[in-house]
Amino acid sequence: MEDYKKEFIEFMIDCNVLRFGDFVTKSGRNTPFFVNTGFYRNGTQLRKLGQYYAKAIEQSFGLSFDVLFGPAYKGIPLSVTTAMAVSELYGKDIRYCSNRKEIKDHGDKGILLGSPLEDGDKVVIIEDVTTAGTSIQETMPILKAQGNIETIGLVVSVDRMERAQDTPKSALKVIQETYGLRTTTIVTMEEVVSHLYNREYKGRVVIDERLKAEIDAYYARYGAQE
Repeated sequence: MEDYKKEFIEFMIDCNVLRFGDFVTKSGRNTPFFVNTGFYRNGTQLRKLGQYYAKAIEQSFGLSFDVLFGPAYKGIPLSVTTAMAVSELYGKDIRYCSNRKEIKDHGDKGILLGSPLEDGDKVVIIEDVTTAGTSIQETMPILKAQGNIETIGLVVSVDRMERAQDTPKSALKVIQETYGLRTTTIVTMEEVVSHLYNREYKGRVVIDERLKAEIDAYYARYGAQE
């Protein structure tokens, strides 16, 4: 596992973004782990988060694209901080763009924030965590309506690696097949467990035998088969 992935896992714990316990997902599943990206709350955290996204994007997609598109609302700061990180780390200027939930009819009109999208633009979509793929269903029509746009990929911070509703496939797999998108993540939950299991971090073992058994049971029930 690359060092930046290990650092990102520990970074999520430090920011209280990755937590273990007893939670319920939006789909109603009881889960022993939860990822809440709303806990990235200050400038230092957002700067580092953008750098981790930038490294994952460069590794998987390269930098031959034009725009980072962050779906409203959580994707807005992600697109901004990651565009800044790409510039800082790789010296490449990538434009950022996001959508509004409601179309604005005065001033800076339209549904988009940031850079306009132009014919021929290559776009990477950036999100926090994709479980059901609902956001992509809303995002793709917006992008297609802007003209001759090539959407080349989707990057998320964590792949929960669980099956989407009514299919044994993961949400990311469904997105790949439905929209022809390449997908990548900063880390997968498999990498998270591998890095933390029976390993002490800041004076405590984050994933011990009991918690590992709960995670294994969760994936036996909800884990994606492909």
